[in-house]
Amino acid sequence: MNPSKSSRASALLVVSVLALAFSGCAARRQQAYLEDKAMGHVYRKPIAEVWPEALALLKEKGFSVTKGQGGFETTTEWLMTSAPSSLGTSYARYLVRGFERGPGQCAVEFRRQDRSESRAADDTGGRGRDMGESAVGAGGSQMRRDSELEWELLQKVDPDAATALKAEAKKAE
Repeated sequence: MNPSKSSRASALLVVSVLALAFSGCAARRQQAYLEDKAMGHVYRKPIAEVWPEALALLKEKGFSVTKGQGGFETTTEWLMTSAPSSLGTSYARYLVRGFERGPGQCAVEFRRQDRSESRAADDTGGRGRDMGESAVGAGGSQMRRDSELEWELLQKVDPDAATALKAEAKKAE
């Protein structure tokens, strides 16, 4: 290959890689934009209509919904989200809240809590574990808003608003 063909090929490769990188960044920015908008979305439906869809979405993801505290608030049971391992097993659960935002309007928040547990190593000193010693240690965890799940709910419950937001996100680019 002569030097000019080689440099052209290299330039084309660089341009292709940059185009892929920037398109990936744009897609991530659009997704972040959509999820951010979903977190502030107010449905033009009463909470009694949206609530069953929110619970159904959790069930689709494999979560078991516990009996709610009353009203439109509930938690799920812990769900194992990774294979059991001596290095650590991950679990997640949700707290879901529905809010009235005016006559015939509502909002829904999904808050996810993750935790991991790892088995303690067996005693190699020859003594067995005391009855009071725990074989499992839990990692600390906090609840965080799950914007991705809120976006999924918006697409399911209000597809027209989701389509409008997608168009808005494309214009913003």
